[in-house]
Amino acid sequence: MSGSLWAVSDLHVAFEENRDLVERLRPESPDDWLLVAGDVGEYAADVEWALGVLSERFDTVIWTPGNHELWTPRDDPVQLRGERRYRHLVDICRRLGVTTPEDPYLVWRGAGGPVTIVPLFLLYDYSFRPPGAASKAQALAIANDAGVLCTDEILLHPEPYRNVDDWCAARIELTERRLAVRDTAFPTVLVNHFPLVREPTRILRHPEFALWCGTDRTADWHKKYDAAAVVYGHLHIPRTLWQDGVRFEEVSVGYPREWRPRGGPVGLKRVFPGART
Repeated sequence: MSGSLWAVSDLHVAFEENRDLVERLRPESPDDWLLVAGDVGEYAADVEWALGVLSERFDTVIWTPGNHELWTPRDDPVQLRGERRYRHLVDICRRLGVTTPEDPYLVWRGAGGPVTIVPLFLLYDYSFRPPGAASKAQALAIANDAGVLCTDEILLHPEPYRNVDDWCAARIELTERRLAVRDTAFPTVLVNHFPLVREPTRILRHPEFALWCGTDRTADWHKKYDAAAVVYGHLHIPRTLWQDGVRFEEVSVGYPREWRPRGGPVGLKRVFPGART
């Protein structure tokens, strides 16, 4: 198998310039795969459009949701919330032939492989707390005092779970059961919207926002599950980091106001073979 394994996240196609970027994305080879690590858009129709365009071009597309796909905007014709919204998006992906966290794990056998691609849907549990915060309530109070509030608190509804923390715990437990029975002959590529470790959040302009960026429960997953690479987004800080000898790739495009000063959007990031930094 020839071709490359590519990744991208945070396409945010409600912005016309980002939508134009999706129109321009092309594989280099008919065998190229694409990992899409969440935040394609807020509206179900936008997610379907973008994943439809990409699935027509790439041999295989693997998607995991970000927080924005889980929002329920008041003007979205699809008014499903929480788990029901997620399942609706999974159904869309299956119609398009896009692999999701609910599907069997695929094995990339091209350059850098074989590796098992593991799309993750884990959310966050407010455990990335600022110093001095012994509880979620204290952490939220510190963020509030700093003028920091994630829009998830308004538009992301965790139904049928009591809160996002409980939904996160359920997703972690489900995923750990699946990973426990995976074929351990191959290393993994872990793909999650949120960073699996806290380290990438250390440079946030507003460090209080880390509350909405992951969970301490995944801090050792890159070692526990033999990761050859970890792919994530969410922070809109595209870069390569190394943790315990494992390559962490943030593959965010981000908002136009963020990528314009950098001279343009990063576009696709090659995960295998090698890495473009």
